[in-house]
Amino acid sequence: MTRVLFVCTGNVHRSVLAERLLAARLPPGSAVRPESAGTQARPRPGMEASTRVVLEELGGDGSGFAARRLTAQLVAEAGLVLGLAHEHREAAVRLAPTALRRCFTLKEFVRLAVGGVDTVRGGEGAATPHGDVPEGQVRPVAAGFDAVVTASAGRRGAIAPVRPAEDDISDPWGRPHSVLYGCAREIDGTVSTLARLLCGGASL
Repeated sequence: MTRVLFVCTGNVHRSVLAERLLAARLPPGSAVRPESAGTQARPRPGMEASTRVVLEELGGDGSGFAARRLTAQLVAEAGLVLGLAHEHREAAVRLAPTALRRCFTLKEFVRLAVGGVDTVRGGEGAATPHGDVPEGQVRPVAAGFDAVVTASAGRRGAIAPVRPAEDDISDPWGRPHSVLYGCAREIDGTVSTLARLLCGGASL
C-alpha cells in the first residue's frame, strides 16, 4: 500500500476533497491509499457538512472521516505528499526535510508528471478549466508509482516555471457554496488526472 497525503490548513475542505475524490477516481484494487491532514487542523471526527455535500455531488464518499494535524511521521510515511498550496508543501518539508523530493503542490505534481507547463496550460492534451487533462492524452512519465514521483521531481528546474499562485488552489473557507463547489470541481479535475498517472502503480 502506497500512501498519498494531501495537505491543507484546516483539513476541512481542500485536502478532504482531494483525498476522497482521488479514492473515487482510482481503479478498483489500487494499492494507492489517499489520506489527508492539515497544518492547523483540530482533530475531530466527522466531515464538515458543506464539504460532504459537494463531495457527494461529485460521487465521493463522505463517511468515516476524521480531521487530523500534519505531523513529521505522516510526511515520512507517505510515498507522495501533495499540498493544496505552496505553504502546505513547505510545511511538510520543514517537518521532514528528507521527504523534499516527494513533496509538491497537487497542481505542480500533475503539471510536472504530464510533461510540463505546455501540456497542462494549452498545448496538445490541454487541461480543462478545472485542471483535468483529457483521457488518452495522459501517459505516466515512467512505469510505476515510485518512478512517476522520481521523474516528476527530476523535472523541477528543467521546465519553465509558473507563478507560484498558479500551482495553488484557493481556500474556500467562509466563502459561498458556489466557491466551495468550484474549488471541488478544480480538485476533482486534477485528481482525476492524478489517478490516471498513478494507475501504473496500482499493483505495487
